[in-house]
Amino acid sequence: MISDLTLAAPAQLLPAREQMAFTLMFHIVLVPMGVALPALMLIANYKGLKNNDTAALKLARRWSHAAALLFAVGAASGTVLSFEMGLLWPGLTGRFGDVFGIPFAIEGIAFFLEAVFVAIYIYGWRRLRPGTHFWLGLPIPFIALLGTVSIISANAWMNAPGGFTLGADGRPENVDPLSVIFNKALPYELSHFIVAAYMAAGFTVASIYAVGWLRGRRDRYHRLGFLIPFTIAAVLTPVQFAVGDTAARAVFQDQPAKFAAMEVVTQSGVDQPEILFGRYDSATNTVHGGISIPGLDSYLAGGTKETDVQGLADIPVQNHPSNVTIVHWAFDVMVGIASLLLLLVIWFAIAYWRRREVPSGRLFLLAAAAAGFLTYVAVEAGWIVTEVGRQPWIVYNVLRTSDAVTSTATGGLWVTFTVVLLLYLLLGTGTVLVLRAMSRRWRRLDEPLDETAPYGPRPAMSPPPAAAEEITS
Repeated sequence: MISDLTLAAPAQLLPAREQMAFTLMFHIVLVPMGVALPALMLIANYKGLKNNDTAALKLARRWSHAAALLFAVGAASGTVLSFEMGLLWPGLTGRFGDVFGIPFAIEGIAFFLEAVFVAIYIYGWRRLRPGTHFWLGLPIPFIALLGTVSIISANAWMNAPGGFTLGADGRPENVDPLSVIFNKALPYELSHFIVAAYMAAGFTVASIYAVGWLRGRRDRYHRLGFLIPFTIAAVLTPVQFAVGDTAARAVFQDQPAKFAAMEVVTQSGVDQPEILFGRYDSATNTVHGGISIPGLDSYLAGGTKETDVQGLADIPVQNHPSNVTIVHWAFDVMVGIASLLLLLVIWFAIAYWRRREVPSGRLFLLAAAAAGFLTYVAVEAGWIVTEVGRQPWIVYNVLRTSDAVTSTATGGLWVTFTVVLLLYLLLGTGTVLVLRAMSRRWRRLDEPLDETAPYGPRPAMSPPPAAAEEITS
């Protein structure tokens, strides 16, 4: 995310922000699967046990293997992020580590618990009784939520810092852990992200089976593989509009500069228009292009066109978000994709209500196949709004990003950024290749084994002819 950094900013600020932005955007791809995929696999597992449904049990087992892989990759990328917090932003961790470090400690506990239960669940497929196996897997989604609460709590605290006082030396005193964890921004940030995570995981998993339908695989396995995750995502999509509206109004009240950038409001006043896209010119404080809808921004902010919205003109330039256009476009992309997904959900709901069947038309399946990718674009856009919109503050109205950055030489930071970039590209490529290899193996070799014994010991596989000859000779 290249930003409009001021000339007074330290030279190392740009490479540090670029490295942090890249690793965050990579890691956030894995988080929704870590949060929501365990719940999807347990729903399929429960359905399989309740109805003696081998297709549902097969889905649960395969999704659990994918969840384990993505959890491991997410743990690796998350560990890098933890090191970057300390190495790139010592002004933050050194000064406020005693405050917002509490949620990170909770996240570490949640991580180890989740790793243990995921391992037990994967190992237990062929070794535990079905009921025991299911109940041992049940804590996983809740532990994943605990980890999410802790991380979102730390991020929310950076947007709405509280639970401490600043001493004469500028360091925090009288830290109240509960006020830090349950800060003012936590309720709307947490609800917004959890719903987004379940939507992203649901639409993405469903999109895989939508592609299978397009290729002619319309058996019960693919029907359930589509229906379970898509239904969950569909139910949550309208909920997200209500949650997102609450979050936007909270930002309007608590972070006026971020809200002004999100809606690209240049002059303060009532009856503010909603501007779709357009480019902000910081030199003239004007917007070029875009589509303007009169009065809608004031109405969305306060429920009436008479709501007074603060504009960028009344906010000191040094407190403007580092790139207003990026924040505004990211917000519009996020809301635009959510609107398209809502239309897809309405289409699905009407068709399913009429025929009690998944719509099988090519156009619907193409849209459903694209929904997973689009939801992830919306998730990335949402994080851009949150993080870039808070700039130039790393802790809102308390600590500037430029004051928190490392003093390491700029050249060294570009080297570490390049190394991290290459490593993450290799990690991402390897993850995709492993997932594809797992998918191919499931289609070719594992089918009869899944059908004959979803829970029992695997039957011995016949050795290939050459090996058989060797054994008998």
